[in-house]
Amino acid sequence: MPAFYYFITALAKTLFTLLTRWHVQGRERVPQQGSLIVVANHLNNADPAVLGASIPRLIVFMAKEELFDSWLKSLLIRGYCAFPVRKGRVDRVALTRAGAVLRQGQVLGMFPEGTRSDSQAQLQPAFRGAALLARRYQAPILPVGISGTERLNGFGWVFTRPRVTVEIGEPFM
Repeated sequence: MPAFYYFITALAKTLFTLLTRWHVQGRERVPQQGSLIVVANHLNNADPAVLGASIPRLIVFMAKEELFDSWLKSLLIRGYCAFPVRKGRVDRVALTRAGAVLRQGQVLGMFPEGTRSDSQAQLQPAFRGAALLARRYQAPILPVGISGTERLNGFGWVFTRPRVTVEIGEPFM
């Protein structure tokens, strides 16, 4: 359901522009076509929408299976082009699905820490799935750093317009 993805992405762009001081650096580094693995740190539940709004290509996200527990959440998350992955063990179904995304020349989005970080300053150890997929499918990895979304908690942030910065690095193999 890419229509839902594009609707949410347009809504996110509008809200981030109006309610935060959102800035994207390095958008020109995003390859226009071909398979790509976007890897980013994860600070807030808003991070997938931040990535979708910042990267000018449709991103198919791997998301932890717990997010698909209820039928409504599952419907919404699948509508945002995400599929479940089991954390902490080899999930062959998710790896097969990720491989299909990459073989089709699409963009796969991953948060390799597997969970949200407690702080912006300290990354958690990454799972190896991104490296495995990049090697197996010869897909470049696009590193992305997100900062500021950790301040998007509660409702008070709307009045402070926090700075949200997305830094897109150079793709590498």
